[in-house]
Amino acid sequence: MSAGPSGAPERIVVVGASLAGLSAAHALRSHGFTGSLTLVGDEPHAPYDRPPLSKQVLRGLFSPDTTLPRHPDLNAEFRLGTPARALDLGAHTVNLGDGTTLPYDRLLIATGTRARPWPKPDEAMLAGVFTLRTRDDSEKLAGRLKAGPKRVVLVGGGFIGFEVASTCRDLDIPVTLLVRDGQPLEAALGPRLGGLVGAIARERGVDLRLGAEIERMEAEGGRLTGVTLKGGERIEADIVVAAIGTVRNVEWLEGSGLAADEGGVLCDGYCRALRTNGDIVPDVFAAGDVARWPNPHGDEALVAVEHWGNARAQAKAAAHNMLAGPAAGLTRHDHLPDFWSQQFGLTIKLVGLTDGADSLAVVHGSLEARRFVALYGREGRTVAAVSIDSARWLPAYEAAIRERAPFPPIEDAIDQPRLRIEEP
Repeated sequence: MSAGPSGAPERIVVVGASLAGLSAAHALRSHGFTGSLTLVGDEPHAPYDRPPLSKQVLRGLFSPDTTLPRHPDLNAEFRLGTPARALDLGAHTVNLGDGTTLPYDRLLIATGTRARPWPKPDEAMLAGVFTLRTRDDSEKLAGRLKAGPKRVVLVGGGFIGFEVASTCRDLDIPVTLLVRDGQPLEAALGPRLGGLVGAIARERGVDLRLGAEIERMEAEGGRLTGVTLKGGERIEADIVVAAIGTVRNVEWLEGSGLAADEGGVLCDGYCRALRTNGDIVPDVFAAGDVARWPNPHGDEALVAVEHWGNARAQAKAAAHNMLAGPAAGLTRHDHLPDFWSQQFGLTIKLVGLTDGADSLAVVHGSLEARRFVALYGREGRTVAAVSIDSARWLPAYEAAIRERAPFPPIEDAIDQPRLRIEEP
C-alpha cells in the first residue's frame, strides 16, 4: 500500500457508482484529496437519481436519464458495467468482474441494494413480470404502461408499490395491490396511518387486497396473462410488479473477513467497516443503503437506512473520515433519517424512525382532512414525526427528536388540536 506524507492516501477506490458513491467522490475532492480516485459500478450508466424512477419517469414526465450532476473538476475514473467480485483486506485490493485488480489506500463500500426478485424463477422470467429499482427497470416498465395494459397487479405494501399504484391510476390503468401481512405501509407508518393511506388509495380506484398473495402466475407463450390468488380467485393481468423489498449487495465480500451479511456491512459510528470479530478496519469505510451503523438517535441500535438523504450525509461523513489525520479528528455520522413520498396527490414526509413506537398523536391538522402532522413516541420520548401535505411544522419536531424530547414535545401550539394519544 502506498501513502503520502503523514499517511495521507494516494489511491481511493469507491465501490458503488450511485448517489452515495458520487457524493463521497465530490466530498473527497472538496476536502482537498488530489490523488487517484476510481468509482466502480455494476450498471453501465453514470450515477443517476432513483426517486424519480417510480414517479415522474413512469408517468412519462421525465426521461429515464436521471443522471446526477458531476463537478467538472471531479477528475475520477469510472469503471462502469464492471461489478466488484472480491475484497482482499491484506493486499488492499479489489478484484473486478473483468479480471482486473484495483489497489487502494482507502476503500469506500457503497454498493447499495437491488430489488428482491420474485421467488419463483420460472415466473420471474415471464414477459410482463417486473421489479423496479434501476433505470433500466423503470424504462421498461414505463414503456409497458404507455402501451395501456389491461390491469397491473402490484405485490407489496411498501412505498414503491403505492407510488406505482398512484402512477397507474394517474394513467387510468386498472390496478390491484396485494398486501400479504397487516396494513399497507405498516413498517414505516404503523397500522393507523398506513391504513389511512390504504383508504385513500381505495378512494382513488386501487383494488387494495389485504391478506392476499399470489398462488401462481399464468401465462401463454411465455407472456403473463393473469394470477391466481391463494384461495382460488383469478385476476386477469398482463403486468405484475414485485415490490417485495430489497437485497443488500454484499455477496462480493464473502470471505473477506468483514462483518457483512443480509443486514448490510457493519460499521461504527464513523463509517469504518468492522471485521467479523468486531475490530475496526481503519482503511475501509461504508456508506449508503448497504451500511449498517449505530443510530445515535435510537439508543445506538444498529440500522440500515435506504433513504436519499442518509446516503448523501453518510457519504460525506465517510469522505471526511477517510482523509482525517490524527490531528483533524473523526466526524460522527449522526444524520436523522428522513424520507418523502408522493402518491395519490399527497406528499408524505417522515423524519426519524418509527421502529418500536408505542404511541401516536396528531399534533396539527386532522386525519379526516388528510392534512396533518403526527408524532410517534417510544417509552415517553418523541422518536419520529410524519406529515401529509403539512410539512411546515416538521423542522420544529425534528429538533425535538434530536433533543430526545418527551412525547409529545409541543403542546398548545397554534392550530394544534386537542391531543389524543393512541397506539400507532
